Amino acid sequence: MIKVTQLNGKQYWINPHQIEAIETNPDVTLSMLSGKKLVIRETPEEILDRIVEYRKRIGAFKNEE
Repeated sequence: MIKVTQLNGKQYWINPHQIEAIETNPDVTLSMLSGKKLVIRETPEEILDRIVEYRKRIGAFKNEE
C-alpha cells in the first residue's frame, strides 16, 4: 500500500496495483481499476517513486535493480 493525500489533507493508503492511470488536469487524479477517481496532492513523480519503493519492499523488482 502507498500513502496518498486528498486535497483536504486527509491521508489514506491505496493499493498501487489498482491504479489504471495518473492524470494532471491541473490537479493530479488517479483513475482506479474500479472506475473511481481520486484527486490527490502528490505529484505524478512522487506517486511513481512510492510505487517503485513499495514494489521493491514486497520483492517485485528482485531482478530489476
